[in-house]
Amino acid sequence: MRIFAASALGWLASLGAVGLIVVGIVDQSFVPIPGGIDMLLIVLAAGHRERWFIYWIFAVGGALLGAYFTYILSKKGGKKALEARLPRRRVAQVERAFKQRGFVALFIAGLLPPPLPMVPFIVGAGALQYPTRRFLLAVGASRVLRYALVAWLAHIYGRGIMRVFTAHKLAIIVSFAVFSIGAAVTGWLYTRYQKKKEAAENGGFSQPELKQAG
Repeated sequence: MRIFAASALGWLASLGAVGLIVVGIVDQSFVPIPGGIDMLLIVLAAGHRERWFIYWIFAVGGALLGAYFTYILSKKGGKKALEARLPRRRVAQVERAFKQRGFVALFIAGLLPPPLPMVPFIVGAGALQYPTRRFLLAVGASRVLRYALVAWLAHIYGRGIMRVFTAHKLAIIVSFAVFSIGAAVTGWLYTRYQKKKEAAENGGFSQPELKQAG
């Protein structure tokens, strides 16, 4: 576990700005890595302080590209994709959020720190046919602000950050890996539990199956 976590982060860091694109695509897809972009952005911007602006741009680009891919797939799948992924109660919350204030919901979700997930909002935007331009503007604006703050702080306090990171590199990487994987697995298990509970309440059918049978 330790060797894997250290080598994975080391490999991504060796890719530089391109690594942020890779993590962004994965993190905003159906396999989220809570805090993945933030962690890599901090390491890169603190280690190469003169390039913090470039890393900021690539972090935003990676997150936006990954979000757009997920949005397009969800848009093609329609509401069935949302119902297949989320419990009925969560689907209702997402629908309500987009009907009342879709732009604000996406913007705030993009600003929230990990482990609070943004993927359900991205999937919801696509499944509910939220306008593409407004989607990109909301997600892009939130990520610009969030990663600007992360990259700037890493740039300002880079020397101190790198001293701490160098002294406790393995412990930091392992702790982050445990946190990230734990948050993702916990979210997946909770969603699975909620869907199983709903299926039991519906006589063994999931919500999409119940609608189809009806």
